[in-house]
Amino acid sequence: MRMDRRSFVLGAAAAVGARCLGAGRARGRKPKAVVVFYADDLGYGDTSTYGQSRVPCPNLDRLAAEGCRFTDAHSPTSVCTPSRYSLLTGDYAFRRPNTNILDGDAKLILPLAGSGKLTLPAMMKRAGYRTAAIGKWHLGLGEGTAPTDWNSHVSPGPKEVGFDYSFIMAATADRVPCVFLRNGDVVGLDPADPIAISYDRVQQKWPDEKTGRTNPELLKAWGGTKDHQHDKTIIDGISRIGHMRGGKAACWHDQDISDTLCREADDFLREAGGKPVFLYFCTSDVHVPRDPHRRFRGKTDLGIRGDQTVQMDDALGKVRASLAKYGYDDTLFVFTSDNGPAVADGYEDGATEAWKGVNPAHPWSGGKYGPFEGGTRVPFLVCWPGEVKPGTVSSSLLSQTDLARTLAAVVGEDVPEGSMRDSIDLSHAMIDGSPYGRTELVEQPGWGALGFRQDNWKLVATKEPKLFDLSADPAEQNNLAAKYPMRVRQMTERLRKVLKEPN
Repeated sequence: MRMDRRSFVLGAAAAVGARCLGAGRARGRKPKAVVVFYADDLGYGDTSTYGQSRVPCPNLDRLAAEGCRFTDAHSPTSVCTPSRYSLLTGDYAFRRPNTNILDGDAKLILPLAGSGKLTLPAMMKRAGYRTAAIGKWHLGLGEGTAPTDWNSHVSPGPKEVGFDYSFIMAATADRVPCVFLRNGDVVGLDPADPIAISYDRVQQKWPDEKTGRTNPELLKAWGGTKDHQHDKTIIDGISRIGHMRGGKAACWHDQDISDTLCREADDFLREAGGKPVFLYFCTSDVHVPRDPHRRFRGKTDLGIRGDQTVQMDDALGKVRASLAKYGYDDTLFVFTSDNGPAVADGYEDGATEAWKGVNPAHPWSGGKYGPFEGGTRVPFLVCWPGEVKPGTVSSSLLSQTDLARTLAAVVGEDVPEGSMRDSIDLSHAMIDGSPYGRTELVEQPGWGALGFRQDNWKLVATKEPKLFDLSADPAEQNNLAAKYPMRVRQMTERLRKVLKEPN
């Protein structure tokens, strides 16, 4: 197989790049199903699979036993929207404007089919797979030329970027609109009760609106807000970001979100009738607001956040059970998270107290939003019977951005010039067990300075750069910039070149 020249661009030097990328994966059999299970705000050290014995995740443990667990895999950024953008496009999000955290009524930011930029779902569809997006979306919907009309068909959306079927939350569980959309239409909408949405920062958009600040007595015990961003319209006893009126029959119940998404995945697999499928399944767990189903309450001694992680693991088990039920034993299954952990993130739900002294990114520093390792170093597991060696652990440096070209290699699709430009075919590391992954990686925070990895060296590109040796200092406590000024200069120059590379 001839490897596209772009696969070598991110190598620090030709010799190192050759060691890193090898010769690519020879095209062989294609899996019957490909599943990307995307958790939300799940940290590296949040589960039993990665050492947190107080949060048992038997389904994730089983996935690790049947496949490979990676210890140096990264989300493209430490926040959700740009990570999802990068995973589905194979491009770093910083190359495209307006890819930071989106409001619930934002315009679609993914490239449309036929635009000349091939997305991951469009590529999988071209390879003969029926494609589906189920769960959290948060990539915008519509053209953005006028306010989104939630009372009619909303497009462009998942269909226009390559998904045959979609059942999605427009944004996040803490943002309005709090409804599901199936193939662009709000599920269960009563035409006599139309939806209106606003992201004005005013406390009350409408005189009769009930908000977290004006009517705190209507909030669930764990639904109180700790900031003025999350204290707008109350839906299902929880106040949200933004204002929403109408659509009462269509609004979800937070405790049922996980079960609803799992049923949708089951229906999709059943209706596929054994034909090849690509499923992009995005749970809302463990993102705020945390309101796990009552059957998971008290399952851990780490409060509502630990219990919701157990709920996430339950969803993983259900999706895998559905795959087995409908004959998809030959499944390439990828589990990961969109960014590192957040403990307190807008609500007074007891997580701060429950997790006091416990690091959900252990042994790394930082978490969601920030530039340190805990912000982007996330759980990453790959299982494919007969291809991925069971029970293995790999320290290969990977990015979720690499899934695009890796899956292209697995299913035998060429990537056209101009697409998936920051993605590298790492099938030799993800599938074939090679110990060599990337040699360098950009770590994009929610805001502030970029992080930049070269092997175990980490540069944080602040005005006064910081340099860390992660092999000796995983918590990034010992700044070595003054001791190794030449390395700082070399890494700074290389980062500048990566940032300037055309897209």
